[in-house]
Amino acid sequence: MSKTATKTVHQPYRCAECGWTSTRWVGRCGECQQWGTLGQTSGASTSAVASVIPLSKAVPITAVDPSTTRAVATGIGELDRVLGSGLVPGAVVLLAGEPGVGKSTLLLEVAARWAATQGRTLYVTGEESAGQVRMRALRTGADSENLFLAAETDLSVVLGHIEQVEPSLVVVDSVQTIASPAAEGIPGGVTQVNQVASGLIRVAKQHGVPVILVGHVTKDGSIAGPRTLEHLVDVVLNFEGDRHSGFRLVRAVKNRFGPADEIGCFELGDAGIREVPDPSGIFTNSFGEPVSGTAVTVSLEGRRPLVAEIQALVGPSSLQTPRRVCNGVDLARMTMILAVLQRRAGLRCHMLDVYASTVGGARISDPGADLALACALASAMADRPLPEHTVVIGEVGLAGEVRRVAGTDRRLLEAARLGVTTAIIPQNVDDRVITRLPSRLSVIQAPTVAYALSVLDLKTNRRRRED
Repeated sequence: MSKTATKTVHQPYRCAECGWTSTRWVGRCGECQQWGTLGQTSGASTSAVASVIPLSKAVPITAVDPSTTRAVATGIGELDRVLGSGLVPGAVVLLAGEPGVGKSTLLLEVAARWAATQGRTLYVTGEESAGQVRMRALRTGADSENLFLAAETDLSVVLGHIEQVEPSLVVVDSVQTIASPAAEGIPGGVTQVNQVASGLIRVAKQHGVPVILVGHVTKDGSIAGPRTLEHLVDVVLNFEGDRHSGFRLVRAVKNRFGPADEIGCFELGDAGIREVPDPSGIFTNSFGEPVSGTAVTVSLEGRRPLVAEIQALVGPSSLQTPRRVCNGVDLARMTMILAVLQRRAGLRCHMLDVYASTVGGARISDPGADLALACALASAMADRPLPEHTVVIGEVGLAGEVRRVAGTDRRLLEAARLGVTTAIIPQNVDDRVITRLPSRLSVIQAPTVAYALSVLDLKTNRRRRED
């Protein structure tokens, strides 16, 4: 009697991040190099899908009422600035940030203000107990009779709370701690995060209730979980800040209802979190007299100009490879500017230890601050301060030229508002920008770094007396 061999057909494994497929399971995706993202696909047939008569007909776009998606203010002006003008009904917002940065404190304040003005609000916590959240609410004054609290980690129970409370806003802290019984894997895994986010998004769209999700971040600062999470939600916000400084920034990464390059400024303290409508004074320091090694610039964070101060310190190095230390400034950018100063401006800095930092914990990535960093370094080398009430704006190129930057008019107007009397900017700026400035602001256009240093009398090193 002949035996018939049966062949087992294995379903391919597919990456939840990029869609790469493999005939066998591997721990790391061969395309996007992410770990633990491969899962076995279902055995569903690939035949054509039959059409189904829709329950509701398609309508002309002109017949859709735009008032149904009108944004509602949260009561926190800086957050409304980032969101566009507030929360849109049915919108899903993802707020991500490092541990301890203040995400829960901010959202508890948002929930309390929303409950006091708009009605019932549901705050779901999966990381803390209800008593811990209550203690924070007492400390920060985020109390309201319409603010409902639930400590749950089961998605089905969370959806049940939403049906019972019928809130006008839902806050989930955090999406990585909620688990769905319909999905496999541990909470925070790729499959679980996808299932939980999809369930909450479906509820938000069906009932027109805005939902705010708190997201964790990885060691490199990216949002934890599958990349599809950022595609599914309507708004992605990053909550940034140095834990040793009280200043915080909320930055829009994605926004379907407003600008995606706006920031909001906050200050975290013992009594909670408060808005900082005018943050320029936080990033500058005032001395009784000018000090060498400091330069003031105006960086453009999104569409918002922020006055910031860069400080530099140099000294002879006892090492074969001199130190290069940065805080709030990109190290590679500073290294490049040091090379430009030595090659294009004649400043000998290859045997000096160099330290650069910003004031107030600011993180400057705007190329428009290059010239200010160059002037601060040259000022420290010459041991000669910049003139008082001077601001420096411009991007530095490898040829030593000073390039134009975006938003020069907004930068200069912000500098003039704070009492700056002299501004050094790139050449060939539109004359209409200059004519709109106050007459008390003197503008000097510098074509090169060497020219800017000569105007500030920083090209020659002063002999330093060593102890």
